[in-house]
Amino acid sequence: MNPDNYKNNFLLQDGAIIVLSIIIAVILVKTNVLIKILTSTQELELLGSFIAGMFFTSVFTTAPAIVTLGEIARANSILPTAIFGAMGAVVGDLIIFRFVRDRFSEHLMEIIKHQGAGKRIRLLLKLKIFRWLTFLAGGLIIASPFPDELGVSLLGFSKMRTSWFIPLSFAFNFIGILLIGWVAKAL
Repeated sequence: MNPDNYKNNFLLQDGAIIVLSIIIAVILVKTNVLIKILTSTQELELLGSFIAGMFFTSVFTTAPAIVTLGEIARANSILPTAIFGAMGAVVGDLIIFRFVRDRFSEHLMEIIKHQGAGKRIRLLLKLKIFRWLTFLAGGLIIASPFPDELGVSLLGFSKMRTSWFIPLSFAFNFIGILLIGWVAKAL
């Protein structure tokens, strides 16, 4: 098989997955199904926290998930909300991480190989300081109320092992949801 056709086929598949996920997200938001799901589980503190945590990771569903997690934390205890929310967020992050680490970084490296400055970029990517910076930046993005895709992409791009990613994702999401809970209780 021609390498260019092989690469284009993967790029087409990745593009189709992204377009499909955007369409599903828009449908969920437009039909208010996401809001109904999140608010219906709000009374069930642990399950609601877990489900809201799963939605906490995506750019399309972060805002309603933050509101739901804040409401659950206000009505109940912050600590269980943060623990179960972080567990749900790890599930969402793992889906993104597996996609990014296994496919996106491969395709990005393939593109870099064909660029003139590719040698310099590849050398930069192999430096330990670069890995630590991506680790720190990715973790901070995951902990923030911003969507996790960029942070998870940075961690996936640095070729982090899944066994390291899971506790890291849990810790940073736990901190982020804990902060959301504290702010919600303070308001």
